[in-house]
Amino acid sequence: MMRRRKRKERKGSPLSTPRSTDSPTVATVSLTSWSSSPARPRPLGLLPPPELRTLQEELEQDREAQVLARSVQGCLMRRCLFRDGKGGVLVCNHGHARMESNVFRGLTYAVRCVQNAKIIMLWNEVCGCRASGVFLRLSAAGLIAENNIHSNAEAGLDIRKGANPIILCNRIHSGLRSGIVVLGNGKGSIRSNQIYGNKEAGIYILYNGNPVVSGNRIFQGQAAGIAVNENGRGLIVDNVIWENQWGGADIRRGGDPVMRNNFICHGYSDGVVVGERGRGLIEGNHIYCNRGCGIWVMSSSLPQLSGNRIVHNCIYGVAVFCRKDSEDGGEGDGYLSGHGGVAGDNFNEEGELLAWESDLDSEDERFSSRRPVSVALVEGNYVGHNGAVGLYVKSSEALNVVGNAVHGNKGAGVTVLQSGQLTRLVANCVCGNARTGVTVETGCQVELRGNGVYDNGGHGVSCRGDGQVMENDVVGNRGSGIRLAESADIKVLKNRVQTERGWGIAVLGQVKGQVQENVVFQRRPGSTKPLLHRDAGNGVCLLLNNTLLPCAKTSSGQADALWALENPPPRPQLNSQSSATLPGASAHHAMSSRITTRVESGCHNSGSVLCTIL
Repeated sequence: MMRRRKRKERKGSPLSTPRSTDSPTVATVSLTSWSSSPARPRPLGLLPPPELRTLQEELEQDREAQVLARSVQGCLMRRCLFRDGKGGVLVCNHGHARMESNVFRGLTYAVRCVQNAKIIMLWNEVCGCRASGVFLRLSAAGLIAENNIHSNAEAGLDIRKGANPIILCNRIHSGLRSGIVVLGNGKGSIRSNQIYGNKEAGIYILYNGNPVVSGNRIFQGQAAGIAVNENGRGLIVDNVIWENQWGGADIRRGGDPVMRNNFICHGYSDGVVVGERGRGLIEGNHIYCNRGCGIWVMSSSLPQLSGNRIVHNCIYGVAVFCRKDSEDGGEGDGYLSGHGGVAGDNFNEEGELLAWESDLDSEDERFSSRRPVSVALVEGNYVGHNGAVGLYVKSSEALNVVGNAVHGNKGAGVTVLQSGQLTRLVANCVCGNARTGVTVETGCQVELRGNGVYDNGGHGVSCRGDGQVMENDVVGNRGSGIRLAESADIKVLKNRVQTERGWGIAVLGQVKGQVQENVVFQRRPGSTKPLLHRDAGNGVCLLLNNTLLPCAKTSSGQADALWALENPPPRPQLNSQSSATLPGASAHHAMSSRITTRVESGCHNSGSVLCTIL
């Protein structure tokens, strides 16, 4: 049923905003809950999120959208009411249509654009559809801007089969499933939208969907903010994702997006979840104040976590786990049961005369992350002030942890609880954590090389597992410098260790291996514990060529000159500052603004790694 309202022509730009009093009502949405208000503080040192752009600002920077808005000159529908029927508007077979200020209500679907058709949708209200609100398929295109799309039974917008629309400045909310779904090689540019209050993901990308998602506000959903599943891809940049019930971003089962410079905060679960077989480049994001972990990675996943700031999350900063209890109940399960068709209806009887190929087919292209990766990589991140361990590893697969700053966490800096294969910690700065700097439990295989472990509340390095600890600086920790226990089989070579209270290096129990060519300092005079300790019953661990430098008093009763970490300077090495006079970790922290080191033993590209100490 279609009823025409009184038609009133407008003058000016084809994208000028309608001002009539009987246009669809628009709900006001508050965007203050993620800002620096007292209820939602932003941690110090974080940049403010980008502002939400207006349609005019988007069009000024997008020549393609401007041309598209002027080139679609087909049927014009303006200020019409479509309600209580099966379909609203069908555009197909290279057809063009323009829809402005209409209301689509209580239909099975509002708009279907298929088979190389193009549409312009401006200032419409699409609500209460029994299927998806706007459906684009088979290389359809168009501009969908400043619409109010809400309360639909399926996705607000459904993009499939090579469709490539531009979606700008819409409000997509209160849906019974996802806000936007992109699948079956669908593309699209999704920018500056407000997507909120949906029961499933704000944006769901799967089955080779590959959109550009930028500058959106995605909030207060009952599932994930963005979900990338079943070989979905996508470029996801500059979005603000907050207060979602599940992960801010959820990547699994072959999902392989690029996520850059997003603000993922104040979620009721984890910031980012990389589930089973998830991939992707997660780079330069601000992940903070989530009630779960900052980033949760499951075994069999191969993400690259690079240059993120992961702070003030309630549990772990980064957790690498064998599995997660909710894995089998993830949002991707059973998705096509409701989306493969549209509520069980056969639209061929509408006269589309289309061959409805399976939505699960895909181009024969195989994609991986931007650089080949065979081992999960955690590189160059700042992981600070989280409620438990900074980096928690309980995994059966190899992991490289390179050039990170792990600072001020309320548990240990790094805990390796389980590692069926080698976990490599190279050139990290682990400082100021409430408990032990690095903890390695029984049965784990680790390599610690070139790290700086400073001023932690427990031991510097506590190791019950196997592997090697080489060329690290372990300074200023409250317990022993390096503590080896139980039946570990480990080599401790060429480290520099300073202790204030405990042993410099302690060999306890039936530890096997060797402790060789280490330099052990004592900062305070009068310590009752020796710099190098081995239990009397241990005859299998070799102690060779270690240098012990106790702190002696002079005749005047003063301690002798403070020692210095030099040749090389404190690890990870300072980039541009001399550290020859640094007495220990505190001065090192005060003077360091950037640290760099050369990665050894075949780590990624044998290149240099930067991380920042704030």
